[in-house]
Amino acid sequence: MPRPIEIVEVGPRDGLQNDPVLMPTEVKLEFIDRLIAAGVKRMEAASFVHPKLVPAMADSDTIMTKVPRDKGVRYIGLALNERGMRRALDAKCDEVNFVMVASEGFGKRNQNATPEETADLFDKIAVLAHDDDVPVSVTISVAFGDPFDGEVPVDRVAMLAGRAAAAGAIEIALGDTIGVANPWDVRERIDAVRNAAPDARLRLHFHNTRNTAMANIYAAVEAGVDVIDASVGGIGGCPFAPKATGNVATEDVVYMLERGGYDTGLDLSRLIETAKWLEAEGLKHPVDSALAKAGGFPPSAG
Repeated sequence: MPRPIEIVEVGPRDGLQNDPVLMPTEVKLEFIDRLIAAGVKRMEAASFVHPKLVPAMADSDTIMTKVPRDKGVRYIGLALNERGMRRALDAKCDEVNFVMVASEGFGKRNQNATPEETADLFDKIAVLAHDDDVPVSVTISVAFGDPFDGEVPVDRVAMLAGRAAAAGAIEIALGDTIGVANPWDVRERIDAVRNAAPDARLRLHFHNTRNTAMANIYAAVEAGVDVIDASVGGIGGCPFAPKATGNVATEDVVYMLERGGYDTGLDLSRLIETAKWLEAEGLKHPVDSALAKAGGFPPSAG
């Protein structure tokens, strides 16, 4: 049987948080419905941060009261601090994703914390999720490079991964927040994280800022990683990272993996339709997806 690769769809959260268009709540819910119709089973749907900092996520509590709960979909809520963790749990997120930061420059601007302080905070608040029997994962942001400090030491990423695993994270994601990773760097950091947290499930999160995301995903899959973040249309970015452009496009990733013999469980044609819907109706501006322009192959594949 083909090896399965799980795609975590991040469009409704990371995809929308920095877009110039503030998508209305009802349109977000249509976006989520379209993703579910394309076969998405796990998605970032909400971010519990201060609405003044990320206005696009101000309706996250409302979104979580209205998402379909009978489709077998797991909804992830993002949290940066204790208040965010409590809000995500109160909103009945199926999973909470906490963010540690691998470098101080970005950490001070994004979470007002150093790498060690984000790890200390996770030690303190992970228990809230454990007490509610809600799985909690950790994303290590700027794991491949910081827009303010530059290079990020591999051993710091490994240290944070070890701290995350020790505090009970079910999964550790390495975030290429500003799109600077290369395939050789990806392999090196995966190996270092596995040494620090040998029992942890790994997930990789790439932005395509410098056109290396697909090569990085190939390197991650070859290294045995089975969980990849992606965003339909290639939308996204970080409001706290200068020049951080969109996530790698879900449909582009699905096309590459399925042509390579892997099973994502997603419907490529419906993903392409959703990317085109974002352009025409959802966001009403062009998206970066290659498949939305070229279609699948053979032509009947989208």
